[in-house]
Amino acid sequence: MTKLNEIYRCPVCGNIVELVHSGVGELVCCGKPMVRMDANTVDASKEKHVPVVEKVDSGIKVTVGSVPHPMEEKHYIEFIEVIADGRVLRKYLKPGMKPEAVFHCTPTVCCVRELCNIHGLWKFDSPRGG
Repeated sequence: MTKLNEIYRCPVCGNIVELVHSGVGELVCCGKPMVRMDANTVDASKEKHVPVVEKVDSGIKVTVGSVPHPMEEKHYIEFIEVIADGRVLRKYLKPGMKPEAVFHCTPTVCCVRELCNIHGLWKFDSPRGG
C-alpha cells in the first residue's frame, strides 16, 4: 500500500511522481512497477545533500548541504520541498540557481526533502518545537 507524500520513480523513463492520495494499487509506468524513493539522511560523500534548515524573519530558509551542492547542467538539485501542517511547499530549481529556497511558513514540526538528479532523495526531519 502506498502512503501520502511517497515519491516513486520509473526505472525506464525516469518519470517521478509524489502521491497526493494513498491506495492499495501498484504504480506502473512504461509497463513496469515504479520504484519508491527512500530518502537518505546521512551524507557520506564529498557532495553534501542533507537539507540545512534555518529560521529567517519571513519563515525558513533551506540550503542543500553544509557545503553548497553543485548546480551544474549534469548534476543539480531538482527541487526542495517542505511538508508541514498539512501542506506541501515546493520550489523547483534549475542548473545555475543556488541550491536554496525560502519558504514563507513557520511550522513547529516539518519534513524537508530535496531531490538530486544523480544521488536521489534526501531529507531532514525537524525535531518537535524546532
